[in-house]
Amino acid sequence: MKVNTLQTRSVIFWALVVFFAALVGGITKRWMFWGHRMPLLGFAVIGIIFCALAATLLVLTLKLKEPFMQKFFFILTGASAVCIPIFVILHNLVYGLFFHGKDGDEAVFFILAVLVCPALFLLGVLGSIVLLISGRLRKKNIAC
Repeated sequence: MKVNTLQTRSVIFWALVVFFAALVGGITKRWMFWGHRMPLLGFAVIGIIFCALAATLLVLTLKLKEPFMQKFFFILTGASAVCIPIFVILHNLVYGLFFHGKDGDEAVFFILAVLVCPALFLLGVLGSIVLLISGRLRKKNIAC
């Protein structure tokens, strides 16, 4: 049985969207799991799975030969998802090495991790969905 890379990437893409929603819900503490807030361990596991899915999405997208815009939005989605934990770690590392105990804070990596990367992730998701829907509509119109 041959595995279709395009279908695998689509499944990973939609799983990435679901895990992103779970992470955002866990951060805002409005997401309730069986009447309880998400425990830290569950949040960490979801975050690790999210990063692994994003890295897999990047690798599969780079292997596929497809139109530039479609490849661009899938790469944007995967790269921004992978960069979120990287920027969180860099923020904590820079703060711990240079600002701990002093007046001041390192805001660049924090803003990248909390605002810029999630916004780019959403932009990549929306662009990918629009291109996937428009591609399916074009295929149906050609077949008719």
